[in-house]
Amino acid sequence: MNIKAIVKRLISKYGTNNPFQICDLRGIQVLDEPLGNILGYYNMIRRIPMIHLNELLLDNFGLRRFVCAHELGHAVLHPKVSTPYLRKNTLFSIDRIEREANAFAVELLVPDDAIRASGCSTVREVAATFEIPDAYITLKRCDFFAP
Repeated sequence: MNIKAIVKRLISKYGTNNPFQICDLRGIQVLDEPLGNILGYYNMIRRIPMIHLNELLLDNFGLRRFVCAHELGHAVLHPKVSTPYLRKNTLFSIDRIEREANAFAVELLVPDDAIRASGCSTVREVAATFEIPDAYITLKRCDFFAP
């Protein structure tokens, strides 16, 4: 699956890399709810796609935006997969699905041209500039970080 190409088409189609705007344009409801220790999840009820975000994220815009982008990744890449259901009721490994959603979020929030324009020269600078958790910025695929 070429996540980078999928994200480029999505940004081109909607004219933005803002996950909240893309959700709005795609008809995906974004709800802030008390979710305990869960940051967010994606589901579909009666063919209505929804992203549920932990209301505690309202105080942390960078993390809230990342979680929304991650859940949007599920909506785009895995629209009929319920990872909470799989995690709770099966032995199916969801590692690949979660890794793809994380990669989608990083590609969406950190487009190559934005890195060039930012003047960042290290992975850590990119993570800080674009408010991406350090653990996920290494999922970014571009020539800037080639070994």
